[in-house]
Amino acid sequence: MPTPAFVWSPLYEADLGGHVFPTEKYRRIRERLLTEARVPANAFREAKEANRSMLERVHTQRYLDEFEGLRWTLATASSELPLNPEIVRWFETAAGGSVAATELALARGAAMHVGGGFHHAFADRAEGFCYLNDIAVAAKSALETGIGKISVVDVDVHQGNGTARIFQGDTKVFTFSIHQENNYPLKEESDLDIGLDDGTRDEDYLRELDRGLDVSVRQRKPELVFYVAGADPYREDQLGGLGLTLEGMRRRDRLVFETAHALGAKLVITLAGGYARRLEDTVTIHVQTAEEMLRLWPLNV
Repeated sequence: MPTPAFVWSPLYEADLGGHVFPTEKYRRIRERLLTEARVPANAFREAKEANRSMLERVHTQRYLDEFEGLRWTLATASSELPLNPEIVRWFETAAGGSVAATELALARGAAMHVGGGFHHAFADRAEGFCYLNDIAVAAKSALETGIGKISVVDVDVHQGNGTARIFQGDTKVFTFSIHQENNYPLKEESDLDIGLDDGTRDEDYLRELDRGLDVSVRQRKPELVFYVAGADPYREDQLGGLGLTLEGMRRRDRLVFETAHALGAKLVITLAGGYARRLEDTVTIHVQTAEEMLRLWPLNV
């Protein structure tokens, strides 16, 4: 039996009432991996909810009380999402899913969480479709296992502002975000930020990404890389303004993975955003990411 390479939960397909965030993408990604990529069902582990102590490694008690108590406050309303028990279970399960993916990555070299990547959540508030910062929760969990050096490589079209703020001053976690500069959100200071011009295309993007990887991965030599693999740099994304093609998105993933693999770093993938005009394009981008991971870290079947 192979060591699972993917983490997923049916709880991620939450009803957002016509919101631009396509939660059905998680199920459709898994379906395509099972059929088109011939990934066996036992390569998936079902995510379990993170417990309160895990969440308190990152988030304040007051904020968690408001979130879990379904209280509509300034801190929770900035999520721009509904707040109900289904949503709470989704985000707490996603946090647990990223912790589980980290455990799998440490065991097998790489793992993909078909979920997560909620990089706009701060310690004390939600923001931008993100209630809980699963990346930070999982990174804190990894540090507790003895991992000494982590790099977060965030390629979502929007800066990972919550993750940047949470780890400011933490020398064990290096945050690198490459994003569209003239787009949401208000920027925080990552350890390395590369803000791209509107419409940046494949070759220019890949050149800048390579420059960022030189600092965040090649020179730093982390033991563990969190890859926040947003699908929204794609040129047909509704909330993005960069110009990457589907092939450019695949080359983006390949560059990150080959860089981490060459150094022997463990790799955790989370999905983050993706709002293409055609949902199937968003699903394709995430499936490509999985295919590129499996090219370097194949299943033992």
